[in-house]
Amino acid sequence: MSPEWTQIFQIKAEDLKQGDSWELQYDENIEPNKPNLDWKEYIRNTSASFKCSMCRRKWPSNKVKVLFHMCLRNGQGTVKVRPLRQNCKKCPNAPMENPSVESENINTLMEKLVEKIKQKCYHENLEESYRPFRLYEVKSPHEPEHCEGCIKGVCTNNL
Repeated sequence: MSPEWTQIFQIKAEDLKQGDSWELQYDENIEPNKPNLDWKEYIRNTSASFKCSMCRRKWPSNKVKVLFHMCLRNGQGTVKVRPLRQNCKKCPNAPMENPSVESENINTLMEKLVEKIKQKCYHENLEESYRPFRLYEVKSPHEPEHCEGCIKGVCTNNL
């Protein structure tokens, strides 16, 4: 995960309750639908690109799930984030690759995350805002066997 995620999150988090401090941490061990006790979960779709570390092939995807687990304790808020990965369909035994998310889409993710923190941690009643992602032109169909989100059962193939 690039430092840009943390930088954009810190700017957006200024909109949260004064006096509380929030941090964003990358955590590849969080699992969908299994937040720790007292933690809240948010799963969001975005668009991103991937690059195979074996053959260097690149591909775009509009079905990239990002997991967020959040907790607020005594004025200290923590958000753990895990973008789900995909692997190359051309290489046998290809490793799962992390997505590369553009700034515009990181910005949208962080805006929606802060909205969810307000709802789930501060119990604010907010109207859901619609913030679309910048979509990629994708020429081939989504392939569930190469998608960590599908493998973990959180990627809906009908988006």
